[in-house]
Amino acid sequence: MERKQTKAVNVGNVGIGGDNPVRVQSMCNADTRDVLSTVMQINQLAEAGCEIVRLAVPDDKAAAALKAIREQSPVPLIADIHFDHRLALAALDAGIDGLRINPGNIGDESKVDTVVRAAMEHGAPIRIGVNGGSLEKDLLKKFGGPTPEAMVESGLRHIAMLEKRGFNDIKISLKTSSVLNTVAAYRLMSEKVDYPLHIGITEAGTLVRGAVKSAVGLGILLWEGIGDTLRVSLTHDPVAEIGVAYEILRSLGLRERGPEIISCPTCGRTEIGLIELAEQVEEALRGVKEVFTVAVMGCVVNGPGEAREADIGIAGGRGLGIIFRKGEVIRKVKGDANLLPEFMKEIEAFLRERRSE
Repeated sequence: MERKQTKAVNVGNVGIGGDNPVRVQSMCNADTRDVLSTVMQINQLAEAGCEIVRLAVPDDKAAAALKAIREQSPVPLIADIHFDHRLALAALDAGIDGLRINPGNIGDESKVDTVVRAAMEHGAPIRIGVNGGSLEKDLLKKFGGPTPEAMVESGLRHIAMLEKRGFNDIKISLKTSSVLNTVAAYRLMSEKVDYPLHIGITEAGTLVRGAVKSAVGLGILLWEGIGDTLRVSLTHDPVAEIGVAYEILRSLGLRERGPEIISCPTCGRTEIGLIELAEQVEEALRGVKEVFTVAVMGCVVNGPGEAREADIGIAGGRGLGIIFRKGEVIRKVKGDANLLPEFMKEIEAFLRERRSE
C-alpha cells in the first residue's frame, strides 16, 4: 500500500496530508450553543482518540459560544458553516482552527472574498465539503443526478473559487450515502488534485450498518492510498465513531491505538457466556491506549493455540478458565463468576510490567 503524496495542511497543531498519518475526526451532536455539553463531548471524543472535532454553527448564538468552547478544547476545532458568511467570520474571530464550507453557498463574490481574507489572516484552512444531497442544480441537470462526475466537478468549481483568490490551504470531501459512488468520486478527484482528501461515507446508518458501509468504502480508498483524514459517520454516539475508525486503520496496518481484542464466534462447544465476557473485557479496556493483543476464547482445548500470538488471553470451559500469555498457560481460574475479575487482574499486572519497561 502506497499512499498518494498530498499537500500538507495544518489544522491548529494537527498536520493533515503530506507525511502525516491518516487523521481521525468526528463531529459533536451536542448543541453548540450549550458550552458545557459541547466541551464535555469534545473531551470524550479526545479521550477516545479523536484528533479534530467539527462543530455545527447554525446561528449567531452558536457562533458566540465558540470562543469559550475553543478555550477549553484539547483538540483543534472546525466550524461547519452554511449560507451565512458572517458566521464564518465570527468563528474565525473566536479562534476556530478551520472552516468547513461550500464557498458557493455563503453569498456573492464579495462575501467569498471577505471569508477567504479572514481565513488567510487567521491561518485557518478551509474544507470544501461536497455532498451528494446538495449539489448545484445545473450539475444535477448536466449529469442526470448526483453522480461521481457531478460531485468532482462541483469540488473543482469550489477549489477554483479559492485558488483564484490565492488561497491554497484546502481540504476536500466528496460524500454520499452510496459506497460505490463515493469511492468513484474520490478516485476521480485524487487524479486531478493534490490537496488532502477527507474521506467518509455520509449518512451511513446505525452502528452496525454504518460501521460496515464505512469499513468497506474507506477500506477500499485507504488500500488504494487515497485519504488523509477520515470520519466514520454513524447514527449513534459520536464516540463510537472513533473506535470504528481506528479498527479500520488497524486492519490495514496504518495506525494502532489501544488493545486489539480477538474473540471466537462461539459454537456448540462453548460452555461459558463468551459473548458477555468478551463485551465486558472490551468495555473494561475502552480507555486503555497501549497497543497489545487480548484474546477471549470459548474453548480451553484449542483457545490458547488458536490465539497463540496474543499478548494475554483467557479461554473458558465448564466451570473453568485458563489464562495464558503468548499461548502458554500461566494459571487456572475456577467458577464462571471469577473469570472476568481474575482476567482483569492479570491484564492490569501485564500493563504494569509493560509500562515499567
